[in-house]
Amino acid sequence: MTQLKEGDLAPDFTAETDGGQTTSLQDYKGKTVVLYFYPKDDTPGCTKQACGFRDHNEDFSGKNVVVLGVSPDDSESHRKFKAKYNLPFDLLVDSEHEIADAYGVWGEKSMYGRKYMGIIRSHFVIDPTGKLSAVHYKISPLDSIKNAVKVANRLGQLGHS
Repeated sequence: MTQLKEGDLAPDFTAETDGGQTTSLQDYKGKTVVLYFYPKDDTPGCTKQACGFRDHNEDFSGKNVVVLGVSPDDSESHRKFKAKYNLPFDLLVDSEHEIADAYGVWGEKSMYGRKYMGIIRSHFVIDPTGKLSAVHYKISPLDSIKNAVKVANRLGQLGHS
């Protein structure tokens, strides 16, 4: 698993959204993108993270910032999760974990002594030129939001919006 670092060019991707459309990172050129990876829709930590981004939406929306959540769940699961918690951003389908692999967040996990492969909770802030301004692997749901807001605010203050 190769990990990315700040200053690297963000790997491009194309994915299906919760609404069934296709989107790619190129669609957001000129905007700051908060790309966060989470293991599974409607689980406690993932809900806390998604709702945290929802609750801080005003910190992003006025600064030319787009939030995108990524998990292996299908679009139907994403639609239900988004509707249940009124999430104001797109959730991307990564069922073959191609985006997760590109960002180095697909790896071995362990629960109750059982080892399995899955998403390692992480987030990335991609500046308007496509470079990584923040890289956080194995981050807690609440720290993910705090860090992303701080970086997005900094980019907005630097006139990148």
